[in-house]
Amino acid sequence: MISRALARKLRVYIEKAALSLTDEDALDAVELYPMWKTGTAYTVDERIRHEGILYRCVQSHTSQADWTPDKTPALWTVVSLDEWPEWVQPTGAQDAYDLGAKVSHKDAHWTSDYDNNAWEPSVFGWSRVN
Repeated sequence: MISRALARKLRVYIEKAALSLTDEDALDAVELYPMWKTGTAYTVDERIRHEGILYRCVQSHTSQADWTPDKTPALWTVVSLDEWPEWVQPTGAQDAYDLGAKVSHKDAHWTSDYDNNAWEPSVFGWSRVN
């Protein structure tokens, strides 16, 4: 059995190694990622876990108690392998949809016709696929 001190030391290396995992592998090993906490500087593409869900940072920031990943889509996105994730209203340029982005909305699939698309599908800037 390893000591608690050694386990803490190894945890640092495990978290570093987890940075290179694909999203598919990361979703199978969510426990490898550090838990989200307040007062921490996060950078774009950094992955963390919060309430058992894996998130990716979309805008560099220092966390605050009221900026939890599940409440701030301008800062965090859920890591998913879903080809047609549910559409979420962008809060700014940092989380607007790219040209060709695929989403599900109102029981339909949509692809973005524009880069930096913040419009709701069915309103403007999206083509319905089915």
